[in-house]
Amino acid sequence: MFPVRSDEPRYTRIPDVPHPEANRYGRSIETVPEGHALRGASLNINGDAGVGGNPNRYKQHGFYFNADNCIACHACESACSEKNDMPPHLAFRSVGYVEGGTYPDFRRVNISMACNHCDNPVCLKGCPTRAYTKFAEYGAVLQDPDICFGCGYCTWVCPYNAPQLDPVKGQVSKCNMCVDRLEVGLKPACASACLAGALDFGIIETTPENREQLETRIPGFPTPEITQPNVRFQQTRSLPSEMGRTDVMPIKYVKQDDGSYRSELSKAEKARHWNLAKLRSREDPLVIFTLVTQAVVGAFLALFLGGLLGVEALQPERHPVAHALFLVALLGVETFALALSTLHLGKPHRFYRAFNNLRYSPVSREVAGVAVFYNALGAYTVFTVLPGLFGWLPAAWVQNTGLLFGGAACVAGPAAIWFMHRIYRIPARPFWNHWQVLASFFGSVLSLGAIVVALVFGSLSGDAVLLRGLAAMAVAGLVLEAAGLYCHARDLRAGVGEAQAAHHLQITVYGEAYLARNLLLGAGVLLALGTPWLGLPGWWALALVWLPASAIGRALFYVLVIPTTMPGAFFWRNRGFQEHARATGLAEMPQVGVVPDAH
Repeated sequence: MFPVRSDEPRYTRIPDVPHPEANRYGRSIETVPEGHALRGASLNINGDAGVGGNPNRYKQHGFYFNADNCIACHACESACSEKNDMPPHLAFRSVGYVEGGTYPDFRRVNISMACNHCDNPVCLKGCPTRAYTKFAEYGAVLQDPDICFGCGYCTWVCPYNAPQLDPVKGQVSKCNMCVDRLEVGLKPACASACLAGALDFGIIETTPENREQLETRIPGFPTPEITQPNVRFQQTRSLPSEMGRTDVMPIKYVKQDDGSYRSELSKAEKARHWNLAKLRSREDPLVIFTLVTQAVVGAFLALFLGGLLGVEALQPERHPVAHALFLVALLGVETFALALSTLHLGKPHRFYRAFNNLRYSPVSREVAGVAVFYNALGAYTVFTVLPGLFGWLPAAWVQNTGLLFGGAACVAGPAAIWFMHRIYRIPARPFWNHWQVLASFFGSVLSLGAIVVALVFGSLSGDAVLLRGLAAMAVAGLVLEAAGLYCHARDLRAGVGEAQAAHHLQITVYGEAYLARNLLLGAGVLLALGTPWLGLPGWWALALVWLPASAIGRALFYVLVIPTTMPGAFFWRNRGFQEHARATGLAEMPQVGVVPDAH
């Protein structure tokens, strides 16, 4: 247990006060009823099998933040970092701010934020390894770094910067509510250290001393509808109608008629740039993995279904050697893509844990879908390329078994792409949370798959029926992609501030690359429509146009996303400062809090 000092001040102790039966989300504050089997279990903190004597052990607790009092002294950050032995580049709790007005009436709102131990923890549902648990004790959402394999998906879905991906250790960790202190009746270290009485802690929906409000919103705080967070705010001082951020995100917060603040695009530059070097990101392996997997799924669907439908050029008997080599090549390329995606993890040797959360995590479902497709493709390849291995079986059995595996791959492939798209339907990332992701992924399946098959089997046979069918497939994929992009841009402009800001970056910071991709897409549609008359030269031209355009588009997909997340400060959690620190060598100084090379 946490050692309690004999002179522990009163303000560090959690008050035992009356509370309502349910919170504002309609959930019971009592986490488990009296007599439940979960009651009385030990948390085994630091190997101690004892059970704390806190009388409110099975009630949902949460943080209270009074923005009127916060002076941005960062004592809460320091106390948290000291207790958890944090490296300089990580912080479970951090203080950001927004500001607005004009001199001399200039206002600033500081916001101290950590994990909110939500009623609907999207980190828990998203994590493929099941490293997260919502405990009955205090309603704490705890995460085990030793289970985590460092995919970082929880950092995508959380709107509050709570999970911290350590690029040095290759794992995620987060605020644990200081449950060791709670067990002995003490508030978390951050709340106990607050100098100005801005940060407090207790049973949720109870009003701490010297407080008036229990609001769920404050300027800069994402909508609570995503996760139903257990944090309450007070902010009574009048604020300007617009509040801005000091980090590089072009977002401002505008007061609405009901007094709440809505994020909108702030004024920013209008010039277009290429910035091709900035298209590189930590997600580069995912750019390759998604495009290659979609191309392989599309190519196999065209090859297998085309052969079943009687397209002579795609039947194994017509070009047996080429057919066999093509299947082996598909399997080899997909093996490379899978290896690349695995190496993208912070701890690649724990890749097998990706299957642990099939019930909730879209990552687990995608991994399972791709695994089924990959193994079915491999089995089909073996039965098709090496039927002699099964000479002891009747020939009809071998053929039918191969067809069975091919059919399984035809089902598993599109299912894997569906689950792949679900990974990105994240409310906390409006740029991704659009049906355009589905259109883009299946558009790539159709267009890239058609191009690959046409270049190989069209070159071998010149079959007009085959090329016309593949041209229709390519046109469908490109038109689907174009329709998704058009509607995506339209809806981003009309969306929340983070969506507007992402689109603004798309047409300015990366404007030339974005325009080039769109022009190449248009040229691709025209070339695909003309391939029945242009023949193989048209297909090669289409490949030269659309393959680089696909790479640019997918790279933009990852670098443009702006999460609906907490504002940072000038030097802390500011993407612009991080880039500056890495470019100038400041990142070599550990105290700056920026790792030299992002994972």
